[in-house]
Amino acid sequence: MHTPSVDSPPAPSPYGTAVRTAIGLGLCSLLVSILVAAEWHPLVSADGDISRTTHRWAVADPGVTHACRILTDWVWDPLTMRLLCAAVAVWLVWRRSAWWTAVWLVTVSAVGTVLQQGLKAAVGRERPVWTDPVDSAHYAAYPSGHALTATVVLGLLLWLLHRHGAGRALWRTAVAVVVVSVAGVGLTRVWLGVHWPTDVLGGWLMGAMLVSLAIAAHVRWRP
Repeated sequence: MHTPSVDSPPAPSPYGTAVRTAIGLGLCSLLVSILVAAEWHPLVSADGDISRTTHRWAVADPGVTHACRILTDWVWDPLTMRLLCAAVAVWLVWRRSAWWTAVWLVTVSAVGTVLQQGLKAAVGRERPVWTDPVDSAHYAAYPSGHALTATVVLGLLLWLLHRHGAGRALWRTAVAVVVVSVAGVGLTRVWLGVHWPTDVLGGWLMGAMLVSLAIAAHVRWRP
């Protein structure tokens, strides 16, 4: 006797998934931004407790601190991330058929820079101040430009790699590199005492939101 087939539920739309993710991340980043701007006491207190602890560790372990400075100033620096983004964009243009994606990649990276600088100026949060600093940084603290830029650039490149059908080994390696880099750059900024933890959290959330919005735009206009 023939058994009627049961239709499987339709797969979720990549565009819809990206938009919903962007909305969720945007709401989270908005909440963190409001709490930071309002100097909500529980958040400020937690930031101070974590920062004081990590600063003691940084002073007590100069070897790890030196390694963090190399990573944050050279490997995961925003300039390094932008140069990586530009190199990939040039390669995409060289392929000729991918010029639209190259412009998209550079544009999203530029939007990330404008967003973080605008928020720094609007919020105007002071960076941690220590009597025995192990590193220094300029401009306002919130959000972390290092965390936001690494999240945007590496997130976009990881999605492009997935879109072009990377093999399993390459994909797993790329995911590991991106996770370690995005998490690592945030942790080094707190360890070196140049950012509060919520600066990094805000950078991660805003960067991920931009990546989700960029993916939605790419899926919609460049299917």
